[in-house]
Amino acid sequence: MRNLRLLRNGGCRPAATTGTPQCFCLGAEPGTVLVGSQHGLVELGSARDAVRGEVDLTVEGFMPEDGSGCIVGIEDLPEHECVCVATAAGDILLCNLSTKQVECVGSVDSGLSTMSWSPDQELVLLVTGQQTLIMMTREFEPITEKQVHQDEFGEGKFVALGWGKKETQFHGSEGKQAAHRKQMSLPTWDDGRPRVTWRGDGLFVAVSAVCPETGARKVRVWNRELVLQSTSEPVSGLEQALSWKPSGNLIASTQEKPNRHDVVFLEKNGLLHGEFTLPFQKGQVKVNELLWNADSTILAVWLEELKVDNSNPNSYVQLWTTGNYHWYLKQSLHFGSLEENRLVSLLWDRENLYRLHVLCEGWHYFFYDWHWTIDHGMGENSQRMANVAVIDGDKVLVTAFQHAVVPPPMCTYELQLQQAVNQVAFHTNPQHSGDMAVLDADNKISVYRYGQSTTSDPTVRLGAVGGNGFKAAVETPYLDKTYSTKVAFPGTLVMNPLGLRFLTWLSDDSFLVVGEGQHAAQSVLYHLTAVPHETEAEEQRLSLWLSVPVNGEVISLCCSPTTKTIALQLADRRILKYLWEASTPVLEPWRTSSGCAVQFPYPCMQMSITRIGDEEVILGLTDRCRFIVNDTEVASNITSFATYNEFLLVTTNSHTCQCFCLKNIMLSSALQACLSSAAAPNSETLRKVERGSRIITVVPQDTKVVLQMPRGNLETVHHRALVLAQIQKWLDRLMFREAFQSMRKLRINLNLLYDHNPKVFLENAENFVRQIDTVNYINLFFTELKEEDFTKTMYPSLNGSSKAQSYQHPDQKKVNLICDVMRVAMENIDPQKYCLSILTAHVKKSPPELEIALQKDVLDCASPPSEWAVSAEEALKYLLFLVDVNELYDYALGTYDFDLVVMVAEKSQKDPKEYLPFLNTLRKMETNYQRYTIDKYLKRYKKALGHLSKCGPEHFSEFLNLVKDQNQYCEALKLYPPSTQEYKDISDAYGEYLVQKQLYEQAALIFARAGIFAKALDAFQDSGSWQQALCMATRLGYTKDKLSSLSRSMDYEEALLLLLEGALWEEALRLVRHFRAQEPEWKYFFRVQEQRDDYETPNCPELDLFSETSSVVTASDMNSKYSHSSSRISVRSSKNRRKAERKRYSLKEGSPFEDIALLEVLGENVRAVETVKDIHILLKQLVLFGYNEQAGTLQQALEEILQLMETSIPEIWTPDLQRSSVNPVLGPSSTANSIMAAYQQKRMVTPVVQGWLRLLS
Repeated sequence: MRNLRLLRNGGCRPAATTGTPQCFCLGAEPGTVLVGSQHGLVELGSARDAVRGEVDLTVEGFMPEDGSGCIVGIEDLPEHECVCVATAAGDILLCNLSTKQVECVGSVDSGLSTMSWSPDQELVLLVTGQQTLIMMTREFEPITEKQVHQDEFGEGKFVALGWGKKETQFHGSEGKQAAHRKQMSLPTWDDGRPRVTWRGDGLFVAVSAVCPETGARKVRVWNRELVLQSTSEPVSGLEQALSWKPSGNLIASTQEKPNRHDVVFLEKNGLLHGEFTLPFQKGQVKVNELLWNADSTILAVWLEELKVDNSNPNSYVQLWTTGNYHWYLKQSLHFGSLEENRLVSLLWDRENLYRLHVLCEGWHYFFYDWHWTIDHGMGENSQRMANVAVIDGDKVLVTAFQHAVVPPPMCTYELQLQQAVNQVAFHTNPQHSGDMAVLDADNKISVYRYGQSTTSDPTVRLGAVGGNGFKAAVETPYLDKTYSTKVAFPGTLVMNPLGLRFLTWLSDDSFLVVGEGQHAAQSVLYHLTAVPHETEAEEQRLSLWLSVPVNGEVISLCCSPTTKTIALQLADRRILKYLWEASTPVLEPWRTSSGCAVQFPYPCMQMSITRIGDEEVILGLTDRCRFIVNDTEVASNITSFATYNEFLLVTTNSHTCQCFCLKNIMLSSALQACLSSAAAPNSETLRKVERGSRIITVVPQDTKVVLQMPRGNLETVHHRALVLAQIQKWLDRLMFREAFQSMRKLRINLNLLYDHNPKVFLENAENFVRQIDTVNYINLFFTELKEEDFTKTMYPSLNGSSKAQSYQHPDQKKVNLICDVMRVAMENIDPQKYCLSILTAHVKKSPPELEIALQKDVLDCASPPSEWAVSAEEALKYLLFLVDVNELYDYALGTYDFDLVVMVAEKSQKDPKEYLPFLNTLRKMETNYQRYTIDKYLKRYKKALGHLSKCGPEHFSEFLNLVKDQNQYCEALKLYPPSTQEYKDISDAYGEYLVQKQLYEQAALIFARAGIFAKALDAFQDSGSWQQALCMATRLGYTKDKLSSLSRSMDYEEALLLLLEGALWEEALRLVRHFRAQEPEWKYFFRVQEQRDDYETPNCPELDLFSETSSVVTASDMNSKYSHSSSRISVRSSKNRRKAERKRYSLKEGSPFEDIALLEVLGENVRAVETVKDIHILLKQLVLFGYNEQAGTLQQALEEILQLMETSIPEIWTPDLQRSSVNPVLGPSSTANSIMAAYQQKRMVTPVVQGWLRLLS
C-alpha cells in the first residue's frame, strides 16, 4: 500500500568537458562521481558545474587520441587511493586523481569486455575478448581462469529420479510442440557482450553470455574460485540485462515472448521463478539494464525505444516494487528523445539505499532520493479519510477501507490514466478529503472528484467490490478536469524528469508544488492556479501564480487539514512554517511554545502536524526508527506512526502497537516518558502485532487500524484504546446499539454501558431497550452484569475521561437497580416480546426472584396473546437454562402450585417415584397445614409459622416446638394478639430463653409485658434494675416488710462505695461477706480503684493541657497566682472562654478561621450523640408497653445517623489532621502563644474523635 515519493533531486552539468561519457561510478567521498569517457577520467563534484579532477589517458597512450577508445569498467578503490579503469584494449589501469599518475597493473592481449568487482572489493572478475573468465585478487594476482562456455551443468546438477523424459511430460498450454521448437536467437539490438553480476554477499557471481551453439544467452553461476555451480535452463528470447538481487534469492533478466516483454527471475540453480510484464508492446522497447537497490526492495529498469525512421529514441527509467506477489510500477522517469538526454548508465547508491544516480550523454548527471509514503485522505472525521491510493503504472488503485478491507493487489476501484503516474495528492479540505489530484509522467494533473456527476466515468473501474450480479454500494469518483502545467525550469534545455515534487492540493483550482531553484541547495515553492479557457476544446492549463524561493533544499512537506498549516523540512533539518492563506504568503521558522526555532536532530522521512495538549507540534520519523516531536527525540524504536483525532498510534521494533491520547499529555517530555516506559501487558494502550507490521491508516468514526505485513498482506486490528474512546462517544450520544454491537464483537465488558454514566443509562432505559431490541442481546447484557465499577477496575483509563454522573441509590445494589429499571422498561414496551428478558432480570437479582419469575412470568405465558410471546414450556425451558433444576424445583414447590411443580419436575432428573408420593400426600392435607409442611420442608420457618398458626389450637404444641427449635420467638409473637394464652406461652418460653443467654433485662421486659410478674421480678433483680424490680413487687402485692428487704438487698453496692469513700474498711468488708459471700473480695476493690481513677482525672480539657505541659510548668508555678511567662495570659471563666472562642472562630464564609469553626461545629454535633442514653431508656419503655413498631422505627433512625457519622469522621478529621494534633509542640523555638494555639486545636479535635470512637465501640 506504499508509494515512492521523491524527497529531493539534484545533479550537475560541467561546462567544459571533452568526449562522451561511457560509464561512471561513485566516488569514495560523498557527493562525487567518477565518469569515464573515450579520453580519460573526470571527477564531478556536487556543485552544478564543478569538475574536481581529470586524468587524460591519451597522454600516455592508454587511449587513442581519435576518440575510438572505450572504457568497459571503472571502480573507485579507497584503500588504494586510486581508481581502477579497464579499457576495451585490455589494459587495467590505476589512476590517482590527486597526483594525475596512471599505472598499468596488467594487460590482456585479446582485450576486455567486462570488469566487475565483488561487493567487498576483495576480488575482481575480468571477461576477455576470447570469452574467458579471469578471477584476480585486489592486488591483481590471478586466482584462476576458466572458459565462459562449459559443457557441464555444474556442481548443482539435478538428480534424475527416472520419471520419464522431458519430451513426454506436460508442457502447458503450448503443447508438446514447444519442446521441439527452436529457441529464438538474440534480438538485433543485443550487443552480445557478457554481463556479470555478483550476489550481495560476494560468494557467487552470475555471467550471462551468448552461447555459440544456439545463439541464445545462457546464465551460469560461479563461486569465488570460479567453480561452476549451475547453468540456466534454455530460455527462449533471454536478453542481455542481468542483476542479482542483493538478498540472494533471485537473478533478474528480461525475456521477449511472442506476445509480450517480461522481466523474468531465475533461481541460483538456473530455473525460472516468476516474472512480470513490462507496459510496452512487443518490439517497442529494449531493456538495457536492470538494477536492484541495496535492500532489494526496488528494481530499476532502464529502457529505450527502438529506433523508427532514424528518429532518436526515448529513454525511460522505471522503478518497480513488489508486494503480495504483485509487481507495481511506482515511478516512471521520461528523459525524452534528445541526444544529449540519452542515458549512459545508472547506479544505486551503496550508502543511501533509495538514491538513484543517472548519467546522460550530454554530461548531465542527476540523483534522485526516494522514500516510502502512504497516500490517504487527510480528513479526521470525513467518510473518505480511509481511502488509500496505490500507484501502479498508469493506474491508481484506490481502496476504501471505510467500506471493506480489500487486500492488495486488489482494490475497491481503479483510475485509468493516459500516462504513468508519479504522484497522488488528496484534497486538504476535510469536507472533500476523497478528491484526488494525480500527477503523471507528462506533468499533467488529473482531478477526480466525488458526488457531482450522474454518469459513470469510463476511466474509473470497480475492483474487488463489484462482481457479476452484485451492485456495489461504494461511491466512485469521476474525472473532473485534466490540467497541463507550464512552469519554467532553470536550464530549459535539460530534460529533468520529476521536476515537480510534493504536489499539494490547497483549494479547488490551486496547487502547491516544489521545484529546483537557481542554485544547487535551493528550492522554490510554486503556486499553480487554473487559467480560464475560452473554448471547450482548449486544453486546460495551470499557470504559475506565485513562486516563493526557499533558502534551503526542501526534503519533505506536510499539511494539517484542520489548521491548513504547511510545514517544510529543509536539508539542514530546519522546519519552516508556510502561511499560504495570508494575503502575501510568507515563510517563517516553526517555533515551539517557548519561542525556540525547531530543528530536527535527524532528517525525517515522514512528517505530520498534530496537537499535544494546547500546542501545535510537528512529528517526524527517520529511516532509522527515531521518533521526534519538534526538536526532541522521544523514541528510537518506532517503525511507523499515524495520528487520528486526539490519538497517536505507533508501531515499534518490539512488534507492538501503542496508542496514546495526546489530549491528556501536556508536553513532549510526557510523551517521551510514555513511549520509553514498558506498559503493562494488559494495558489498553498496548497490543501485540505481527513482526514487521506498519500502520497504513485509521478508519474514521470507527475502531479499525489497518496494518500491512512485510510480505504485503493486510491485517485489521481494533486497538482497545480507540475502541473505548469510540464507545464513549457513542454512549454520550445515546447511540446504544452501535456501542453494544462494537462491545459484543470486540469483547468489551458490557458493564461499561452502565458504568460510563449510570444516571444517563437509568434515565434512558427504554431508549436502550428499543435500540437493542433483540431479546438475546438484552439477556447477554443481563448475564454480564457485576457489582464492580469497571471504569475503576478493568478500564481505569476511562475513569478520568468519563462524564459519569452517579445515581445515588444507597438502598439498592447496582445489579438489582439495573434489573428493576430494565424490567419496568420492558414491561412498558411489550412484556410478551421481552418475556425471556424479564425472566432474566428476576433471576439475575441478588437474591434471585425465582418465585416471582415462576408465578408471574412463566404462568402468564400459558396463553400467548401476540406473535412475539413464547409458550410457558419455552419460558420454563429457558429458566432451567439459567437456574439449577433442583433449586428451581424447590422454588416451584414454594409457589404451592402442584401443576407447576410437576412441570418443573418433569424437566429435571428426579425420579417420579420420589416426588409423586410426596406431592400426593401434600394434596390430601388441609391448605394451611399443607403450606406449613412445604415451608418447613424448604426451611422457610417464618412462613411455616404463619401457616401453622392458622391451623387451630390443636397444632399449637407443634407450633411452640418449632419456635423453640428454630428460635423464632419474635416472629411467633407477631402472629398472636397480646391478650391470648398463646401469646403468654410464647413470651414465657422466650423469656426463659433470654435468661439462659443471661440477657436478664430483655427477659424481664418480655415477662412483664406478658403479665408474668414473678419471673419479671427475678429478671429485673438479676439485671440490677431496682426501679423496675420494685414496680414488679408492687404488681405482685408485696408487703412493706418484703419491699424493704428487697430494697436493702439491691442497694448494698451503693452503700459499699460510700463506706470505701469514707475509709471505713471493716464495715465495707462485712457488707461484702454478708451479701455476696460467693464472690471474691478483690473484685470489688478493683471496681473501687476504677471509681477513684475517675474521680482523680475528671473529663476536663484544661487539666489535659496542664498534664501535657508538666515537664515545663512546675507545681509551684501552678499554685502561684500569676504566671512568670513573659506574655501575660488573662484568667477567664470556662464559660467566658468558650464564648470568646466562638466569637473568634466565625462560620462566616471566607473568615480567617472558617475551617477551625467548621471543625468545632461538627465536633459539637458528634458530641451531642452522648444523648443516645436517653433514647435507650425510651426504647425500653416502648417495648415494655407494647409499642414495638414505634421502637423499631426509632432504632432504625438511630442506626442511620450513627452510620453516617462513622463514615464521615475519616473525611472530616483526616489522618494527617489527627497526627498533627498529637505532634509535640514544645522546644527551644516554641512560644507561649504557639503552645496555647496548638493545644487549643488538640483539645478541639482529638477528644471529639476519641470520644466518638469509644461511643461506637
